[in-house]
Amino acid sequence: MLTDPIADYLTRIRNALLRGYKTVEIPASGLKKEITRILKEENYIEDYEFISDDKQGVIKITLKYADGKPVINGLERISKPGLRQYSTVDKLPKVLNGLGIAIISTSKGVLTDAIARRENVGGELLCYIW
Repeated sequence: MLTDPIADYLTRIRNALLRGYKTVEIPASGLKKEITRILKEENYIEDYEFISDDKQGVIKITLKYADGKPVINGLERISKPGLRQYSTVDKLPKVLNGLGIAIISTSKGVLTDAIARRENVGGELLCYIW
């Protein structure tokens, strides 16, 4: 049993990027699917697909590289099970002055920091991607 499935998700992607793998398979959940959708929309990954099985399913992510280097330079978990981090809309962080994204769980769903500002909602800071 995992204590922090989002940290495990980020670590699997980080390890696959460090090894230069083209794809990585991660156990699925609703929140992980939403984070993966955002990574695809923001062009951090090439593609993804949900593979259904008799359990929870698997998300197969095709990683993106540019000139042999990963497009994702860093992933950082912010809110942890033992210490949740929340932010109001006026205090949402800008990752690397806008070069990265913050993924936030809000009352309107899982959003990037830019969309959360536009929608005028705050929420739990899940992670930073740059």
